[in-house]
Parts: sequence; structure tokens; C-alpha cells
Amino acid sequence: MKNFVMESWATIMIVDKSPLGNIPNLMVRHMAFQILAWMWCIIFSFIVGSFIAFGVSAIAHTLLLAGIFITYSTYRTANSYGGKTQYRGDE
Repeated sequence: MKNFVMESWATIMIVDKSPLGNIPNLMVRHMAFQILAWMWCIIFSFIVGSFIAFGVSAIAHTLLLAGIFITYSTYRTANSYGGKTQYRGDE
């Protein structure tokens, strides 16, 4: 069961394992994730019957996806240096 949950999470939230990972442009890929997040926020708020739930859910999804995007972008940028150190330290 744990393996199923982990694979399901990865398929949805990890870009390289998601079908959205096939989109070559990083910004378009991020926008697609944002649109899906907002869609699910709206659906959840209608199910619960509260627009307060929509606000809380929308903010939480925006923060979560922004955090994932910023982390991914930072790692990708750092990886592009390929071991080349630009920080000189105490020189």
C-alpha cells in the first residue's frame, strides 16, 4: 500500500514522472500544474460548499506548487554548473 501511495504521488507531483513532464518548456509545464491546482481548489470548495475553503485551499496549493517549482528550478540551475565552483571562499 505504501508503495502504491508513493508511486501515485510521484506520478502526479514529480515532473519527470508525470505526463506533463513531456512539455519541453518549463514555464508552460509550471503553468499547467498551476491551472490543475486551481481547478482542484474550485472543485474541492464546491464539494465542501464553502468559499472560505476555496481561499484556504487555493493559497495552500499556490504555496505548495511555488515551493516545488522554486526548489526544482534551483536544483536544475545548480546542476547546470556541472561541478564548476564559482564561489572562491577565502581567497
